[in-house]
Amino acid sequence: MKILIIGASGLVGGNLYEVYNADQSCELLIGTHSQYETPLTIKYSTSDENLPPEIANVNWDVIVHTGALTHVDKCETEPELSYNLTVLSTKRLLEVAKRSNAKFVYTSTDYVFDGENGPYSEESFPNPLNIYGKHKLEAENLVIEYGNSLVLRITNVYGKELRKKNYISRTIDALADGKTVFEIDAPYDQFATPINALDVARAITLLVKDDKTGIYHIASTDFMSRVQLLQGISKGLGKKININPISTESLKQPAKRPLKGGLISAKFTSEYPTFEFSTVSDYLQKL
Repeated sequence: MKILIIGASGLVGGNLYEVYNADQSCELLIGTHSQYETPLTIKYSTSDENLPPEIANVNWDVIVHTGALTHVDKCETEPELSYNLTVLSTKRLLEVAKRSNAKFVYTSTDYVFDGENGPYSEESFPNPLNIYGKHKLEAENLVIEYGNSLVLRITNVYGKELRKKNYISRTIDALADGKTVFEIDAPYDQFATPINALDVARAITLLVKDDKTGIYHIASTDFMSRVQLLQGISKGLGKKININPISTESLKQPAKRPLKGGLISAKFTSEYPTFEFSTVSDYLQKL
């Protein structure tokens, strides 16, 4: 197969690149980066109208789009930038996919829901509260309309990442700075389903191999608040964290957050009953 991964220097894209790179059956594998350069990726910003020849001149079998502006508050204050990097980028890449009827895989979020009644199944009705969620949903609809496509909704992704931007990695780095006690504010009223990026990558390869289409929620068995997540990190690493529980409202963030979010992966696990998801505890033990 000829596989293109947009955003391969990021968390999900990077793990997916590693999984496919280990697969000797891949005829061609190209990953892209926008700002964070890696030795294995080529430069391409999804805001560019012109595609590099390495992308434009190939009849792709699979295109995986993991790139977007994921800074939720920046999306709220700069909606045009959010639209360009999330919706327009998807439109451009779908045009590339149409040339060879490539399978198009799009990673989305539980932020397409309002957080009133999570965790959510694929049948739940989307109702985004902020610009980030609205643009992700708009992009989702474009991908579903294309037909030969997969939408994977994920949230609170963690795991191996070169930049260590994800919440768990940043917390672990902060704990490693030599302080005996680490203090942090954390919302007690935001709940989600953390997922290891490697599990997301493994799920994508299975769904693509079996030529699945439609929307899939990918989530492990963890369902927790940010406070509970920090408690788990503290216990798992044996490091003291002084957690100050606060409300989301007190943060006065530009973008509203869905509070009771998270996802239910019953559809995926019913089709792949032997698939083993890891937990945050598993990940911390391996560290």
